[in-house]
Amino acid sequence: MDPVVIERREGAVAVVSINRPERRNALATEVKVRLRDTLLAVGHDTAVRAVVLTGAGGHFCAGQDLAEHAETLETDPDQVLATVDAHYSPITVALATMPKPVVAAVEGNCVGAGLGFALAADLRVFSREAVLATAFSGIGLTCDSGLSYTLPRAVGEARARELVLLGETFTAEQAIAWGIAGRLSEPGAALDDALVLATRLAAGPTSAYAESKRLLAGPTSLERALSDESLAQSRLGRTADHRGAVTAFLAKSKATFSGS
Repeated sequence: MDPVVIERREGAVAVVSINRPERRNALATEVKVRLRDTLLAVGHDTAVRAVVLTGAGGHFCAGQDLAEHAETLETDPDQVLATVDAHYSPITVALATMPKPVVAAVEGNCVGAGLGFALAADLRVFSREAVLATAFSGIGLTCDSGLSYTLPRAVGEARARELVLLGETFTAEQAIAWGIAGRLSEPGAALDDALVLATRLAAGPTSAYAESKRLLAGPTSLERALSDESLAQSRLGRTADHRGAVTAFLAKSKATFSGS
């Protein structure tokens, strides 16, 4: 049988694909375990300087596999939602905090936890035919995979309430208009376009990207932001990438970055 999560390399870019096309990449337990472990591995691999997350067969991710979920409700109801702490939260944290950029390449369905994963990425490329939704209220649940945090920050609290409570589908064009930052691609081209972005990022100042991700995660006050920025700049000021870029600027040449 084909693996349910595939990881391949394009130079310094790791392409991680959810591979259950017959189920629109719905998240059965095996998929969640493999995705969590794969993302943790590429996050710690210093040879990887950017990551693309995508799905096979024309869909990004349809969220939880409800067939498996229904079976578990019958056989082990006390443990059915342990998956949030065991899988969904660690996957989201891995995407949002790994010290390198993550680009989501979104085709087709991007629903529930799939939408949460896309919003946990740093950049998104949406097919014009992508279909998005929160979907949780339709099955009597609420947000997981970070959506209660990332969605209001992207679209505003009022819009987020509408999207979560009504659970209606929306398009990639609507998502971008509402504030979910992303780039539009023609159908079938999202992965190729995401690879272009990821390759560009992989040639950039990896340490600076990591510090920026930490800063942009959200300080609690201006004073904390200023303190965090000072510490980050102090660390980056000692890197070879910074010194080399300054030298290149003064020499009127193009900087190259090694990630160190």
